[in-house]
Amino acid sequence: MIENPMIALTDPNCQTEIQPIHAAQASDWRKLLSASTLSLAELLSKLELTYDDFILNYDGPLDSDPQDFPIRAPASFIARIQKGDINDPLLRQILPLEKENDLMPGYTDDPLEEKDYNVTPGLIHKYRCRALLIVTQACAIHCRYCFRRHFPYEDNRPAREAWQQALDYLRSNANINEIILSGGDPLAVSNKQLQWLTQQLAAIPHVKTLRIHSRLPIVLPQRIDSDFIAWLKAWPGHKVFVIHSNHANEIDGKVKQAIKKIASTGTTILNQAVMLKGVNDCPEALVELSQRLFNCGVLPYYLHLLDPVNGAAHFSISDARAKRIMGEVAGILPGYLVPKLVRELANKKSKTLMLPTEC
Repeated sequence: MIENPMIALTDPNCQTEIQPIHAAQASDWRKLLSASTLSLAELLSKLELTYDDFILNYDGPLDSDPQDFPIRAPASFIARIQKGDINDPLLRQILPLEKENDLMPGYTDDPLEEKDYNVTPGLIHKYRCRALLIVTQACAIHCRYCFRRHFPYEDNRPAREAWQQALDYLRSNANINEIILSGGDPLAVSNKQLQWLTQQLAAIPHVKTLRIHSRLPIVLPQRIDSDFIAWLKAWPGHKVFVIHSNHANEIDGKVKQAIKKIASTGTTILNQAVMLKGVNDCPEALVELSQRLFNCGVLPYYLHLLDPVNGAAHFSISDARAKRIMGEVAGILPGYLVPKLVRELANKKSKTLMLPTEC
């Protein structure tokens, strides 16, 4: 993910009629998105904290100038962080530490070896029947544990000609029946750009399902505007929307409203999360998250173990501890609210399921 949210897939000026975009709506969420980058000093000031507050009882010194992966978080997300609390679970996800610059054994820039499946610019084809499009490198939030924080986005910024290359690949591979829009965050681009891309996908007969992976409904719910909903309704096949929330405190009334708008289109809505040390590594936090999601009409899907990406080792939890935690969660929640604990491994044909330890 990069700092500038306005760099996205190139609009090919397609001739298909596009419904008018409400300028005020588009301007509002884009303005909020553009204002998401801030310095460490600005972030601490907003939360009534100082650098000295983190000297004791924390995971190490803060990085005051994380140039390679700057701080990004929308104002609406920051507003949900408890002021004065250095251990707030939302704050921990966006707070840069100096130790992120340390090289740790077993951690790499490309933990899932996606480069081996980056078959054309903007397209990753790892699993047989589904392919993933890197719609943009932009994100509304920079999660410090992001497995694509070192992804070569400069090589995956297709202009019109390169998108045709990806689309030609999809047309020629009849096994692919599901397309995943990812990034970055695919919702960081305009509705018009999304519409052009999905019009091309809808014209491929064997593509039956559109899946969208996005954190924006959680961190910037204003993004789910009426033009976006009209675009989503227009997709002719199956629609699956996977949001990304790690903690119940991320879900407020505005987020719930955004999710309900998505649900109104007949879209299946799931959540994926990452088990993170100091954020949600206890049964109580995960139970509350599942219950809050269900109250919004969302089913838990995956709970990922941390991908070993450089810079994220301080979030790591052992597999054994994660299994014990999920064993406790399974003893509290009904089965349909217990997310699958999984690890994604390079060169595997599917996620690796980690069975909970009975408690």
